[in-house]
Amino acid sequence: MSKSAFILPAVAVAGVVGMLSIFIVDERESALVLQFSKIIDVKEEPGLGFKIPFIQQVVRYDDRILSRDIDPLEVTPLDDRRLVVDAFARYRIVDVRRFREAVGDGGIPFAESRLDSILRSRTREVLGSVSSNDILSTDRAALMLRIRNAAISEARELGIEVVDVRLKRTDLPAQNLDATFARMRAEREREAADEIARGNEAAQRVRAQADRTQVELVSDARRQAEITRGEADALSNAIFNEAFGADAEFFEFYRSLDAYRAALQGSNSSIVMSPDSDFFSYFNSVGGPVPPLGAAGQAAAAEAAQAVTAGSSSGAEAEPETDAGTDGADVGTGGDAASGASTSGVLSNGGTAGDDQPAAE
Repeated sequence: MSKSAFILPAVAVAGVVGMLSIFIVDERESALVLQFSKIIDVKEEPGLGFKIPFIQQVVRYDDRILSRDIDPLEVTPLDDRRLVVDAFARYRIVDVRRFREAVGDGGIPFAESRLDSILRSRTREVLGSVSSNDILSTDRAALMLRIRNAAISEARELGIEVVDVRLKRTDLPAQNLDATFARMRAEREREAADEIARGNEAAQRVRAQADRTQVELVSDARRQAEITRGEADALSNAIFNEAFGADAEFFEFYRSLDAYRAALQGSNSSIVMSPDSDFFSYFNSVGGPVPPLGAAGQAAAAEAAQAVTAGSSSGAEAEPETDAGTDGADVGTGGDAASGASTSGVLSNGGTAGDDQPAAE
């Protein structure tokens, strides 16, 4: 056999062994060279690495910043208002040798479960030392920083650096939501009642001021109206006095006719009085002639007498009445009255008294 028959297999085996002895470390990862689970070498820089084939093995770990969501946990702040907190953390493996020694073959999943325990305990510790208002306020950034600082020392034992811790969500437990909503509703209703009460108070003040203004305006208007009415009555009386003062006899005659018209209303009005009463001064001409009137007075007297005696055409008669022991006397157009007789007269708006006078006894 030729030498080439041995050389080619030897080269092939050497090539395979050489390929199995070389490994490449990426810039995004770190590598450990293990021999029978014992750490032989740590390769953190990117590039080529060497190992003994079939005896040594390479374990790679991610060197980037990793994220870990923490399961929601229930915390109890100082005011005993239970809260459900949902958080997450960012971390990176800074010491792969210590990380391998801490987690063994469990790798990153086992390390994350250990990290969850650390973060949950530190979150309960920090959030349990403050009130719920602090957790829900803008001061929560300081609380998250306290949680991270508290978790760093324990996470360093795992070869892990905790970069950041954030609270994603903070809620009330489901069993407390109804009670919380009822309390919030009651507070809003109380605030609404206070606002309504203040509004009613303001409305009452405005209404009272409006009523007072109305009373003042109406009172002032009535006062002005009374003043105006008094001035008008004074002016009217002055005009009447001036008009009737020009003919005093006519004024008396006109007033008497007004009195007759007011006294004798309806179809059966009757007045019983003495025939020598002043009321008959312009109906009974026996005592003397009617005082002379002016032209205007005569015309008005004729018109008024015609209005008063308009019922004379009905044929009604005035019946005489006499006092006990005294005879009645007829008063007509040309009759004489009995001297010194104590008599009374009945004046009716339907009686007959001749041409110009009503009947009287």
